[in-house]
Amino acid sequence: MGGTAFGSEVYRRRCERAVAAARAAGLAALVLTPGPDLAYLSGYTPPADTERLTALVVRADAAPTLVVPTLERPAAELAPAALTFADFTDGVDPYRLLADLLPAAGRLGISDSAWSLHLLGLQRTVPELCWAGLSEALPMLRAVKEADELGRLAAAGAGADATYEQVLGVRFAGRREVDIAADLAAGLREHGHEQVDFTIVASGRNGASPHHEPTDRVIAEGDTVVLDFGGLRDGYGSDTTRTVHVGEPSAEVREVHEAVRAAQQAAFEAVAPGVPCEHLDAIARRVVTEAGYGEFFIHRTGHGIGMTTHEPPYVVAGEKQPLVPGMCFSIEPGIYLPGRFGVRIEDIVTVTESGGRRFNDSSHALALVH
Repeated sequence: MGGTAFGSEVYRRRCERAVAAARAAGLAALVLTPGPDLAYLSGYTPPADTERLTALVVRADAAPTLVVPTLERPAAELAPAALTFADFTDGVDPYRLLADLLPAAGRLGISDSAWSLHLLGLQRTVPELCWAGLSEALPMLRAVKEADELGRLAAAGAGADATYEQVLGVRFAGRREVDIAADLAAGLREHGHEQVDFTIVASGRNGASPHHEPTDRVIAEGDTVVLDFGGLRDGYGSDTTRTVHVGEPSAEVREVHEAVRAAQQAAFEAVAPGVPCEHLDAIARRVVTEAGYGEFFIHRTGHGIGMTTHEPPYVVAGEKQPLVPGMCFSIEPGIYLPGRFGVRIEDIVTVTESGGRRFNDSSHALALVH
């Protein structure tokens, strides 16, 4: 998790909210392991490639305590959150140390990113406890963004928009998908991203695969090209998709693109506090279905975004969670015609008191490239 940390007061408020949310969900404590949850509640990002246990314990009756290897404690002490520490040297059982900080019984929440090695160690040490993944038990933990977070997401979206406008000026025909992907990655870095997470460039028949990885395929005149790219700027994510065409498109390509554009716009216009997430998915799907392409819209309409590019809430059938001001998520309907081409349009949107606000303002028109 890159990006500048927030002040200690921010982390104190977040921990207080986490404790209240855990109590409401029937959780006796939270155990946050390396990943977005730990960074969100402490501002600390430990090494990602170590098997040594690091875990933050958050509970109502004690100060947040970080279990950390002794050799990493100096770095952990630089975290902006006010933490207490319990450190251990190699050869000491870290699970026993962590267990001593936990309630004697009950249901606890643990980060989805926890290694199975560590969860199994805890289960072996304190079999009386039961565990629940945080995305299921506390899906709203990071879902509602504060003003500073919204500012970072807006800046990330602006960086992605600038990257898109820049790539429209490069040559597509005769170049490989991986070449355009490199242009996108360079643009994101140029426009403030410290981390590039993905650069999907899906040309021609490859566009019918929503998560296509760029290849050495040479883009040709007449190709429809899906561009989906994003990463982290100051610790918060961008994720945008636009579809372009090399040369003059056929009437069918224009028709499919217009169906996707109309679906994306209809779902955006439905954003408002209290609206269930699944309602946006139903609206986008209805527009695509009425255009005659319902069977080719093969994924959910959106996903939450923040410190990671995919997190709750999810804009999908069955998700009853009502929209709340400060939630941020993608709206990205698509149509994928197997063996032929695909079209997707994606913006990041936040909920306001009066509706929705886009963090991506680049044109939704079918751009013609050369």
